[in-house]
Amino acid sequence: MTEQLSAPTEADAVEALHALGCTDGLPVIVPTAERVERMVLASGQDADLVLGTMGPGNGVASIEKIATAAVMAGCLPDYFPVVLAAVKAVIDERFDLTEMQGTTHCTAPLVIVNGPARHSCGPIAARYGALGPGHRANATIGRALRLAMINVGGARPGESDMALLGHPGKFTYCLAEDEENSPFEPLHMSLGFDADDSTVTIIGAEAPQSVIYSGNADDPLDHQRLLKVLAVGLTGLASNNAILRAGQAVVVLNPDHAAILHNAGLTRADIQAQLRELCSHTVAEISEVAGSFSPSGKDADKRFYAFDEATDIIVIMAGGSGLYSMVMPTWCAGKHKNRAVTVQVDVDQFCEIPGLQ
Repeated sequence: MTEQLSAPTEADAVEALHALGCTDGLPVIVPTAERVERMVLASGQDADLVLGTMGPGNGVASIEKIATAAVMAGCLPDYFPVVLAAVKAVIDERFDLTEMQGTTHCTAPLVIVNGPARHSCGPIAARYGALGPGHRANATIGRALRLAMINVGGARPGESDMALLGHPGKFTYCLAEDEENSPFEPLHMSLGFDADDSTVTIIGAEAPQSVIYSGNADDPLDHQRLLKVLAVGLTGLASNNAILRAGQAVVVLNPDHAAILHNAGLTRADIQAQLRELCSHTVAEISEVAGSFSPSGKDADKRFYAFDEATDIIVIMAGGSGLYSMVMPTWCAGKHKNRAVTVQVDVDQFCEIPGLQ
């Protein structure tokens, strides 16, 4: 069992959690034994079931400990299956959690939810302001993962979490794909899952970077211009994707931009392939800005691709209609280059607990 703390009042308990470094700096819900027990019960699994360990502290990620993080974050029990899937994703060795938590880069785990869990474990917002305030499920699911990374993984700013500045996504960074309105098949289906499966895809990403493009239906090159703009955002020469290469990245198309590409006859695979070709730089271009990271002994005109494979560019549709899509460059380091990991959400064991809403 987890060690029990005590305090005279809830307000004192919150202050004690802050003093112990157990929060993300924001107020939390006090994880009383009763609240944690109810969250565990909702999971339909034993409290002492171990999912794995979380670096850099190699803390044991049990159902009870993750339930504690979910309570502190303000999650409803409905959200807990998604939280558990997110934890399973980041403790997968391909995600390089220990290295990611300790890097000086600003990376944070971006949570992308697909399938029916977007509704049954939420609703998890996929449209206007999905990465902003006002969406409880998005905010608390991402926050629960972060609190687990702090309290189970042992990440503390300036001690074991060495991000020079970080970014606001280190509080919470979660959205769903807008499958109902997207012209493309859902992300999880493109990864081999069935339409009725629910998944969480986690990737260590920088803050979202806005990409502006005003479409012109009369321009036969409209889609090509949009792809060029997206490529600039993905692999500008100030990014790790351009300089370190061989990592992954995310493109979040808004409905208008998705329609431009779809109306040009492009599939998700086509978009990925064309972006991969556009996301490249010559040795001369890299050397001009990269300092000690410059390629040496290479022909100045030799071209380096930011991504090894087209599928390294994760493309989804979300957000409201308009001028702006988003791109999320990544860290591109660690033993596995901080790979994206997709885990199926287990909703079969979920137990509805009345009276908790």
